[in-house]
Amino acid sequence: MTATPTSSVLAANVGREGRGALGQVAQVATLVAITMGLLVLLLAVTGYDPATALRALARGAFGSWYAFTSATLVRAIPLALTGLAVALAFRAGLLNIGAEGQLLAGATATAAVLGASGAVPPLLSLPLALAAGMAAGALWAGIAALLRQRFGVLEVISTIMLNFVALYAVGWLVRGPLQEPTRIYPQSASLAKALQLPVLLPGTRLHLGVLLAVSLAVALWWWQRATAGGFRLRAVGMNPHAAATIGRVDVARVSLLAFLASGALAGLGGAVELTGVTYALYENLSPGYGYTAIAVALLARLNPVGVLGTAVLFGALQAGANAMQRDAGVPIALVNVVEAVLILLVIASDRLRGTRAEATA
Repeated sequence: MTATPTSSVLAANVGREGRGALGQVAQVATLVAITMGLLVLLLAVTGYDPATALRALARGAFGSWYAFTSATLVRAIPLALTGLAVALAFRAGLLNIGAEGQLLAGATATAAVLGASGAVPPLLSLPLALAAGMAAGALWAGIAALLRQRFGVLEVISTIMLNFVALYAVGWLVRGPLQEPTRIYPQSASLAKALQLPVLLPGTRLHLGVLLAVSLAVALWWWQRATAGGFRLRAVGMNPHAAATIGRVDVARVSLLAFLASGALAGLGGAVELTGVTYALYENLSPGYGYTAIAVALLARLNPVGVLGTAVLFGALQAGANAMQRDAGVPIALVNVVEAVLILLVIASDRLRGTRAEATA
């Protein structure tokens, strides 16, 4: 295909996207510092001692090797996988708000496969179950993709609704077809040791899922930056009309594949959480990882490698919030407020940057 001046501009814009990493890191660090300052202010205004509360938060997140590996990093794994799912979809211009439902779909499929794999060797059962989790997440996202492409239903609406469908479906399944054999507890049967993800560091709860998250983040970053498929994805996300008319990109196909891949990543997050942490399916398996993943992805500027760092940050906040409530009597809800403010600051920062760019154009 012969390059045109306009197509060259599109390529240049896609090429510039993602550069200036140091500036973005500095901006994110500034936003985090502002948010922590707000936390101190909220603690003081609500009558808590900021020094005592922040010490408890730091102890809970980083106070010991066990706290860091078994609380912060273990929480960061599902946040990283669902954050990658959200970042991939957003990069393609798809507002996939359904990572929570896709995570639950993945966990459900994993529990079902492992529960029915009695005669299958564990070495085959575990990879098969993880693959089933990815397939279920992709299928759950595919429902929203179909509604979007066939009927024009906004994915923001459909994915949010599907979150609730998945939540209530899990509630029914753990009291029905997937309930443990004694029929006493609303959960699936606990996984045998051989069907659990291996622990990486003895004496901790850190499991193999952390390597999966890191590997996928690096692979996704490389794919977006160094392949034609990654270029098409970013072009569609920046301007689907230009990508179709100038770049001759099949926008519908790219969007569909991005939606399915996003769901697969979130589904893998559910599969990893079930096989590495909970070892059984139950209603409150996720404390909202799929929703927090939106903040993880936005704070990372949709950069897959950056998602790893922001996932650790939010994992630390969640681990520290539990310790802060236990040791200093500070409600966890206060940290949730801070996380929400951080999201608003990121959105406002992006909007301000876009307004300045338009003004100087």
